[in-house]
Amino acid sequence: MDRDVELSDFLKSRRARLRPEDVGVPYKSSGTRRVRGLRREELALLAGVSVTHYTRLEQGRSQNVSAEVLDAIADVLRLTGDERAYLHALAHPAHRCQDCPETAVRPGLQRLLDSLVLTPAFVLGRHANVVAWNRLAAAVFADFAALPEERRTIAHLVFLDEEIKRMHGEGWPRLAQEHVAQLRVLAARYPKNPRIMEHVDTICKGSPEFRSLWNEHHVAVATYRDYVLDHPVVGELRLSAELVSLPGDPELQGMDLFAAEPGSESEDKLRHLAATTTRAPSAHRS
Repeated sequence: MDRDVELSDFLKSRRARLRPEDVGVPYKSSGTRRVRGLRREELALLAGVSVTHYTRLEQGRSQNVSAEVLDAIADVLRLTGDERAYLHALAHPAHRCQDCPETAVRPGLQRLLDSLVLTPAFVLGRHANVVAWNRLAAAVFADFAALPEERRTIAHLVFLDEEIKRMHGEGWPRLAQEHVAQLRVLAARYPKNPRIMEHVDTICKGSPEFRSLWNEHHVAVATYRDYVLDHPVVGELRLSAELVSLPGDPELQGMDLFAAEPGSESEDKLRHLAATTTRAPSAHRS
């Protein structure tokens, strides 16, 4: 991802979604405006910065922009906490190993996955690629071992797998938007990593829905959510999910864990899947 271009596009998109009256800018309903949302001059005035200073930032030139100025602009744009963090990440990117290959999942981490016999779980890499999973995750979501590695990603499953779309039903649009918003955060985290944008380009070409959502510049970190799935074997499954970070494995996005309410029909169905599935977990790797 070209960080400068993304910074410019993101600021323009957030500026365009604000109505002048939302932030106290006088506006006559009978008048006409040449732009959607706030003008640059109006935003700069409200943020207490010069138009020239803000214009440079919106052109992607952020080298000399302080955190205080970014926060003032974020306040005017009414950015969410995730959007504010995203703006700072674009303007002042952290020094990370951009092109380092993802390392193999530690055997201990795989053993932890395998020990969760009633908890579907998988580990995600830098672009939400599934790099490890347990047997129950394969039974609930997809036979990951049967998928080519390059298609073993959440975006491929959500946007290009018709069975996954069917299984999520009415919840699919929310899932799709949340995943694209999360993927944009990951792209900002590793702006010079070519695999992430190659992945985005691939899904854009294969899915008009993904391409439309990507161009809306939504930004959000999804760490927990609830699912109602229509599973092809056991029927309705109600699961809650938590994305748990792995501080000892900074090259990984984290571990996604799914659980049913204790004593519920969904828990019984997970128990049935755990006892009957023939799908394999990811292999132990040293």
